Amino acid sequence: MKILLNLLLVLLLVSVAAIGALVFGWQPEPFPPHSASNARLQPGPLSVAHYDTVFEDRSRATSANKDYPGADSRRLEATVWHPAVTDAGPHPLLVYSHGYSSNRRGGAYLAEYMASLGYVVAAIDFPLTNMYAPGGPWVRDVVNQPADVRFVIDRILQDAATPDHPLAGLVDPGRIGVFGLSLGGLTTELVAFHPEMRDPRVGAALSIAGPTSMLAPAFFRQRAGLPFLMLAGDIDALVPWDSNAAPIPGKLPGAELVTVRGASHTGFAGPAAWMRWMDNPDALGCYIVTRNIGEDMDEPWFELIGSPEQGVIADGENELCRVDPLPEAMNVLRQQMITRVVVGSFFDHHFALSGERRAAARAYLREQMAAELPEVEYAVSPPRVAGASAQ
Repeated sequence: MKILLNLLLVLLLVSVAAIGALVFGWQPEPFPPHSASNARLQPGPLSVAHYDTVFEDRSRATSANKDYPGADSRRLEATVWHPAVTDAGPHPLLVYSHGYSSNRRGGAYLAEYMASLGYVVAAIDFPLTNMYAPGGPWVRDVVNQPADVRFVIDRILQDAATPDHPLAGLVDPGRIGVFGLSLGGLTTELVAFHPEMRDPRVGAALSIAGPTSMLAPAFFRQRAGLPFLMLAGDIDALVPWDSNAAPIPGKLPGAELVTVRGASHTGFAGPAAWMRWMDNPDALGCYIVTRNIGEDMDEPWFELIGSPEQGVIADGENELCRVDPLPEAMNVLRQQMITRVVVGSFFDHHFALSGERRAAARAYLREQMAAELPEVEYAVSPPRVAGASAQ
């Protein structure tokens, strides 16, 4: 019995050590002390509350998907983060869109951070592209997701105008932004720029490693002047940087591109923090995506997004997970630190009420960030010249 107890004690100690290593091991290099980057990384001054809810759009159906017969409505499970202080508003509204075979929790670390800075953030699970979608995640349903985002904006604004609701008085309808990762980045681009899918209430858009190779300059220039930033890693194995992120400054006047050298695609998602022990989290990301996507990418389908006249290139090449071997990636936690300060600075630049706060955010993005963080590069295209036409 004593030997058994000693063995159990040893196993317990080993388990505790293993859990401790997973939680506290391989911590990232901190930002320079007393730097603007380190100051911006800290949570904002506001305490944060959140709640789960379901938005159901009964005006649109959910399509059949393999063995799933479909539904008469679009059911959107959501989490909403907001400043806990009710007399500090109204605040800007941000809607986060998750990637393929993911869910809203992938953006939780950003939502919590942004809420502490004074934003209301809604993140939703899309009916047919989330990881638990009935019939399996179906990439082509992305064409229905911009309308999901518009519906959520409608509902959030209604809730904010409803007395005794947790959001009562907290949302400024004149300051609405969208952001998303991967397929959610494409959703963001569509709801911001697409001539038929866009929401004119969107005042700024940020795509994190979103596909754009099928989107010509004419697509973005249908709404020239809308603030847009692309954040991407240069070793992205799922949405290659060369053909998706790098061309952005040439596609839209005033567009911004933040490149993180050594950043993977998967590393932008919150749960990837547990993958920081991997040489490259895209190894797991590619496995999950290619297993679920099946034959969906074998045949061209970009015509579902739009026509050549709308700036959509229908015959784009499938570049998904073609990199072999994968290069070693940066620490995921460091990557997510950078993501926080980029997202926060971008939206502060456009939505902060204080002119001083807007100017400081702009200066950080354009001047200080790359000087303080050696793995970061920043580029911006010249603003549109008055009278110039879209190409």
